[in-house]
Amino acid sequence: MILALTANGPGEFSGWVRPLLHELYARDRALDVRLFFVPDDYATGHEADVARALFPQAHVYGPRHYTRFALGGSLEGMPPKVDRVQYLGGDLMHAARLHARLGGIATSYKFSRKRYAKLFAHVFAVDETNRSQLLAWGTPPERLSVAGTLAIDGALAEAAGDYGDPPSTAARDGIVIMPGSRLAEVANLYSFFVAVALQLRLRLGPVPIAFARSPFTSDAELGAALAAAGDPRTYGAPAALCPGGDAIESEGERFPLVHAAMRTAAGARLAITIPGTKVIELAAIGTPAVVCVPLNAPELAVINGPLQYVGRLPGLGAPLKRAAALAVMRRFTYFAQPNIDAGKEIVPELVGTLFPARVAAIAAEHYADAAWCAKTSAELRERYAGHAGAARQIAAALLSA
Repeated sequence: MILALTANGPGEFSGWVRPLLHELYARDRALDVRLFFVPDDYATGHEADVARALFPQAHVYGPRHYTRFALGGSLEGMPPKVDRVQYLGGDLMHAARLHARLGGIATSYKFSRKRYAKLFAHVFAVDETNRSQLLAWGTPPERLSVAGTLAIDGALAEAAGDYGDPPSTAARDGIVIMPGSRLAEVANLYSFFVAVALQLRLRLGPVPIAFARSPFTSDAELGAALAAAGDPRTYGAPAALCPGGDAIESEGERFPLVHAAMRTAAGARLAITIPGTKVIELAAIGTPAVVCVPLNAPELAVINGPLQYVGRLPGLGAPLKRAAALAVMRRFTYFAQPNIDAGKEIVPELVGTLFPARVAAIAAEHYADAAWCAKTSAELRERYAGHAGAARQIAAALLSA
């Protein structure tokens, strides 16, 4: 069988593609996978290299090669037809384009639109709420099934060491900080969270504090970002990347830098992070989090749609994007997925212009409340226990026809 997949940024690869490919190869080692990373503003540029390292048996194509192929060009060794095209990230039009060029049965996960109702032979929904969305988007009910959340399978697998990561005790009963992997996040939030870590050290003394680095960030990118200390409005602390890339140093303090975030977070009492796939991954393994939504410089963030390009206009672009981004943010009650799903605050969210001392104070308060940590951990695990198993269900369906 030949299976073509679309993917875009770090969250979709780690949370969706990784657990599904892991399950697919466990079932069929001879499976011919063609993984296409499509152009996307959320991408870091390292996704294809990370995918090749983790799945050397797969044929992986970066955005440049995908674009050439999508526009009618040829790629060496590309078969004329595939059996399946599975959407796993990026704009849906890219899955449609691959289907137009390679044929096969097209399926999707979580997303569709009315214009693609005839294209996708089946759509795998995350939960009943997502199923209702897909019905509203025109997906026929007979083409829908609730599979679960791939990101939860990915988090549980990483925490268990299924991807080959060694055990980590860097944040055992301590705090793990996850600053993000997108370019703007690396450039500005690492230094912000270093300042938070320094404040936590003053408040909590020898409590273990570790940073979880993204595999999509190079040593050169991270080292330069730490030295520059980010945009002045983020109030970051200058720091240095230690030789070997295994720690961050700032003001005489040294914080371990770990590669397998969930492997480390599984032993931590608390995480500090930003919204995204990582919040639901933390929930799956039962690690409570303080979720930070810094709006110190909202025009620096990547935003879906035309606003991203408005910000690039000279002169008025940045102020317009800043005002529009703040207006969009006001529409949301919650930003962390567990809070969105529950309709209430399970994990604390800090939204607005954030200062390192305030974040540290709130994180230290929650860390010191062992009863809250234990209660929240149990609530998060229970909420998402039923969402596991998506990789098994989707893999079985893709390999069945």
